[in-house]
Amino acid sequence: MQYTRLGSSGLKVSRLCLGCMTYGSSQWRDWVLEEDASRPFIRKALDAGINFFDTADMYSLGGSEEVLSRTLLQDARREDVVLATKVYNPMSDKPNDRGLSRKHILDAIDGSLRRLKTDYVDLYIIHRFDPETPLMETLEALDTVVRSGKARYIGASSMASWQFMRMLGMQEQHGLARFVSMQNHYNLIYREEEREMLPLCQELGIGVTPWSPLARGLLAGSRKHDTLRARTDEPALRWYDQHEDEEHIVAAVERVAAERGVPPAQVALSWVASRPGVTSPIVGASKPHHLDDALAAMEIHLSENEVRLLESCYRPRPVAGH
Repeated sequence: MQYTRLGSSGLKVSRLCLGCMTYGSSQWRDWVLEEDASRPFIRKALDAGINFFDTADMYSLGGSEEVLSRTLLQDARREDVVLATKVYNPMSDKPNDRGLSRKHILDAIDGSLRRLKTDYVDLYIIHRFDPETPLMETLEALDTVVRSGKARYIGASSMASWQFMRMLGMQEQHGLARFVSMQNHYNLIYREEEREMLPLCQELGIGVTPWSPLARGLLAGSRKHDTLRARTDEPALRWYDQHEDEEHIVAAVERVAAERGVPPAQVALSWVASRPGVTSPIVGASKPHHLDDALAAMEIHLSENEVRLLESCYRPRPVAGH
């Protein structure tokens, strides 16, 4: 496993991050794995040298964090892993149990630490932009979290570039803890981040950890099968609408994969990981071969002709995932 700095910070992370939305409780989403079924994937990631694990309080309404605490943090020394969790989405139907208010952020970090059974998280991420809370309130609360020692670093997730830039500017102006990472939607089918967000992150030394690098399985070919997740993953059905452009991109991935004699997932993930500015793609794993493909993708070096073929069918599309 290769390791790299998370943006311009001193934090070293593996070139793959294991996304843990899949682990927790099937009562939250039908396709989520229960704890006993989740453990082998987390342990396999550790054995492969992955030290970067991403979850969120909303995943299984805290269940994902609890699974990590009983597997990851029992099988590895706390100081050897980089643990990220997120805040923003509703945790109940109560009005203050959501968003990025000072009240919710300070309550939410304590809840996450309690479920994770740790004193701190390495990376605390705002899951989305909150238009209902003043920016300074959010940024000062995040600064409080860092200064209290409950988080080592802070990051952000999908939003408009101007929103991210405004927050970064306010952090610099007021001497507040600065975002070190951006977790955004990016893959061969959705490349709108190349317009502004990726250049912004490169310019300012922000680490990029893309989510859905395989377009929820579409680029791996799994959406061709009638699986439980394919039928019930509502966001995927909304973001990827099976237009002709998507079919051409999937066909290009399959062509490169066939010529190399590897699964399409390896080609699609290799492309994401090799894009300028990308630190660690976030990969999910619910079947034994998922992690094998992700690890093998890190050994693939695409040629200029292969990259040109993979990118040639892309057409601009509406913003998705914010």
